[in-house]
Amino acid sequence: MVELERQNLSKNENGQETSPADSGMSSVSMSPAPNQQGSDKNGTGGGGVALPPTSSASTSTNVVPNSPTSPSKAKKLDASPTSKQTVVISRRAVATPPPGPLIYTPKENEFGQNFKILPVSCQIRELQTIIRDKNTSRSDFKFYADRLIRLVIEDSLNLLPFRRHEIMTPTGSTYDGLKYERGNCGVSIVRSGESMEAGLRDCCRSIRIGKILVESDADTHEAHVVYARFPDDIQLRKVLLMYPIMSTGNTVIKSVNVLKEHLVHEENIILANLFCTPAAVRTVLSTFPNMKILTSEVHPIAPNHFGQRYFGTD
Repeated sequence: MVELERQNLSKNENGQETSPADSGMSSVSMSPAPNQQGSDKNGTGGGGVALPPTSSASTSTNVVPNSPTSPSKAKKLDASPTSKQTVVISRRAVATPPPGPLIYTPKENEFGQNFKILPVSCQIRELQTIIRDKNTSRSDFKFYADRLIRLVIEDSLNLLPFRRHEIMTPTGSTYDGLKYERGNCGVSIVRSGESMEAGLRDCCRSIRIGKILVESDADTHEAHVVYARFPDDIQLRKVLLMYPIMSTGNTVIKSVNVLKEHLVHEENIILANLFCTPAAVRTVLSTFPNMKILTSEVHPIAPNHFGQRYFGTD
């Protein structure tokens, strides 16, 4: 029987001989494999024709539909990770970046009515970011610091007293406006406070500016006055005290004490500041509750490198 099967070889239409295994037929049943169709020379179905030749490894293994090696199952397994990966990528594309460190936002009336913070905008936040960045060049640092100083000075001038002033316009009509009260001056705390003098002069070109030099002991951190120079009638003026960085408040407290020794009233002092810590604000206002403070940002970490970077001595 085996010899007879070996002799009965099937022939295709080209006259080539194929074995039962090459024709996709079992060595016992001699029937075509399931889900496979033969084709004749014209591409139409016909009985007794050979299937396309396949490798011996693929024909010798019977594929079970539910087995892990099933082509349809393998195709699904291969496509499953791809579909999951596509979903993950699409989600990452639309996801927003994680938020950065939280910015300290004072509560309403947390420091009292005499404390004012500059209204936060995208422009101000950008200036603060550039000033705090350690990779900012010195020229960029000074340029953007001057911009922030100008904004703080402009807003500080709103705290000075005004009076009504009527003028005549070129069209001959009258206009009811405002005018600064006389008797304003500026005082800078040397040396970082000197960076704010140009901004004040740009807004008030004829204003008088005094100076205070306060040094802190390296061991005890106690502040003491080294130099002070004021206008002769400073006790009659509104004082715009300029100090950009306030970490502890000790330097400001010492400077205000010097002003009070020159008979300046506490309610006539306005501190113009760029960056301060919550502890410094509480310390200063608890000591001098009647003075006013204007700053651009309250943050637990103050950029203490400001003076060195601004004057190029870092």
